Amino acid sequence: MTFERYAPVERRLEIAGSTLSMWCPPDMEALIDLAAFEADERIPYWANVWESAIVLAEEIAACDGTGLTLLELGCGLGLPSLVAARVGFDVTATDYETAALEGVLFNAARNALAMVATRVIDWRCPPPDLGRYDRVVAADVLYESHHPAALAEVIAATLAPDGQALVADPCRQHAAGFEPAARAAGLGVIKRRARRPHGATDGPSVEVYCVTFPR
Repeated sequence: MTFERYAPVERRLEIAGSTLSMWCPPDMEALIDLAAFEADERIPYWANVWESAIVLAEEIAACDGTGLTLLELGCGLGLPSLVAARVGFDVTATDYETAALEGVLFNAARNALAMVATRVIDWRCPPPDLGRYDRVVAADVLYESHHPAALAEVIAATLAPDGQALVADPCRQHAAGFEPAARAAGLGVIKRRARRPHGATDGPSVEVYCVTFPR
């Protein structure tokens, strides 16, 4: 089966002065699987492009990724990954939903973007062979109280010694635990002032955490 089974609709986004087409399922709620929710509270958040992903994509768009690698955790439809590929990164987009990764590849093809690989993983329990990357990014993944520590640990395990991680979050309650969790994992953190996507006049403001290993 392919991503076309969701009858995706186009959403055009302007990122750093350039338009990118994102194709999304038209009704996220229609994709809710009650059995999957009861098993591990799985909700198809992957089926939308959220404000945090847009802000993160805007941050990435200002980079030159030539010769660099980037890992996206919990990528959903992968807007940050697609923008990263557009600015030259060799991208690995990861999610625990196979359908989300189908969407990443569908959107990469529609935007004529190469250098995007996908892999099914759960970043809360990552495999040991992920390797290390020049950039590690994640958007809006801090939903539960245990997520900050889990995210900090996987960043510490996958970030190159001189690399940088970017974590975007719409000021969720549990995001407050990320900075201390990152420091406990041996990482340094700078939190940027919350903002909306460029041009947006409503909706949530998004904080971006810049994470590195102390030098």
